[in-house]
Amino acid sequence: MDAGLLAQYLMNGLMLGMMYALVALGFTLFFGVLDVIKFSHGDVLTVGAFTALATYLGLRTAGIGSSWLVLLAMLVVAVVAIAVLGMAIARTLVLPLRSAPALNTLLVTLMLGTVLREAVRLFYPEGANPKPFPALLPQDSVNFGNFNLRLDNVIMLAAGALVIVGLQLLLKRTKLGLAIRAVAQDEETARTMGVNFTAVVLITFAIGSGLAAFAGIMNGLYYNEINFGTGLLLGVVGFSAAIIGGLGSIYGAILGGFLFAALQTIGAVALPFASAYKDVFAFAVVIALMAWRPTGLIQEKISERV
Repeated sequence: MDAGLLAQYLMNGLMLGMMYALVALGFTLFFGVLDVIKFSHGDVLTVGAFTALATYLGLRTAGIGSSWLVLLAMLVVAVVAIAVLGMAIARTLVLPLRSAPALNTLLVTLMLGTVLREAVRLFYPEGANPKPFPALLPQDSVNFGNFNLRLDNVIMLAAGALVIVGLQLLLKRTKLGLAIRAVAQDEETARTMGVNFTAVVLITFAIGSGLAAFAGIMNGLYYNEINFGTGLLLGVVGFSAAIIGGLGSIYGAILGGFLFAALQTIGAVALPFASAYKDVFAFAVVIALMAWRPTGLIQEKISERV
């Protein structure tokens, strides 16, 4: 295969992997502090993407023309709004169900995802139709044979990497991170040491949901389009990535996200006659990997979770 074409596939895989990793990190954070799976996570991402789009339309109507200023406002509004939504979900649905069977939480969050998705479809203007997402990043590119290096892709990859590094620094170097890790390791001991358990859970859900909003904006900028079902596949892939990496492991979530993207890319390259089935190929390999290693590639250690 031509080296330039191979590099193009690699770049596409890196972009997908970054988005999947950000979604998987949310699942890992939720499971780390509360041992729950929030199946509405992908649809929360959709709400974040549509919130960003609504912010863009509002700012354009107000006459604000600076692309960087508009993009910054979209990021701030969407991330903050979805962080608040995540806290509300944790407060009103997840925490009250802590004493109930785990399946109850799965069912409630699954239904909530449907509510969020259908609310976007029904109440956003013409929400059932795909929406063009503004291309606010520089569109410059450099060609190296068959490889087209786009500046906007480089910026998004760098921004995603900074977000992941920032999350790691937050968890490892701050008192809040210490509290989150303490709750993840041993809730009762953390409470005894004076950690506000409820506050830690709410903040963790805010962080995880904010990551989903960031991933939703990245997805919109990358494809220049969003629709009310955007988060459905991203949620399933993100959850799969978290599972295959080792649910409860930050590094596992990142590894799982990029691994799933690599599998999709390999499927598109190896099956050129049926590249539309790259998702089928990727999920089939994930199933085989889970049958071989049920605990994930990075086995969770309770003392090191989150």
